[in-house]
Amino acid sequence: MGNGVEMMELARVRKGRDEILAMRCAVHACETSMAEMREALAPGMTEREVWSILHAGNIRRAGEWIETQILASGPRTNPWMQEASARVIEAGDLLAYDTDLVGAYGMMVDVSRTWLVGDGQPSATQAATHALALEQIERNVDLLRPGTSFRELTFDAWSPPHAAYRRYCCQFHGVGQCDEFPEIYWPEQWDEWGYDGELEPGMVLTAESYVGPRAGGEGVKLENQVLVTDSGPELLTEFPLALR
Repeated sequence: MGNGVEMMELARVRKGRDEILAMRCAVHACETSMAEMREALAPGMTEREVWSILHAGNIRRAGEWIETQILASGPRTNPWMQEASARVIEAGDLLAYDTDLVGAYGMMVDVSRTWLVGDGQPSATQAATHALALEQIERNVDLLRPGTSFRELTFDAWSPPHAAYRRYCCQFHGVGQCDEFPEIYWPEQWDEWGYDGELEPGMVLTAESYVGPRAGGEGVKLENQVLVTDSGPELLTEFPLALR
């Protein structure tokens, strides 16, 4: 059974033309729902109220289901991986979420954004944390090119210093009908969890970033979905990464 599972994982690594078209439709539907969520977001809403807008938009646009309810605001953004709660969101909070969404045609859209709530300006700490997460995403997306090995992704990807900032559980992972092969962990995990391979055209991966100051304060979660092409990485998810 183990070999069968492995063969199925490998068979799904490279997406065909129709799969990529289906994923583009799912991305468009997801990002339209994200825009509705951003438009509705206001102080006084609960985290669950905000999250429900993404759910409703996904179903309305022929989506299927969402794996998690990972959305947090204010102090609940650090550490990461908390699900939506009844917390009332306040002006000046950061609100961060991960879609984990299986959308139109059964294709997954797995992206993360962090937004500033209300009409104010981000604090210096919020802006600095977001800038680090943005740098991580932008630098690491550029690595998603044909011929790059999984080992190179593991050791060449950039992240803020781990001694000062909490991080996400992985740096990249495949995506298709769900989270898929490969999963790219951290350099110190290579001996235990690492495996080598090579990026090929037609593969779709997400680049992950979570930056949470260990000294305290809110965290920022960002993630983009990328198609590996002959000419380099093509960003599939173009919804802005800005706080505002």
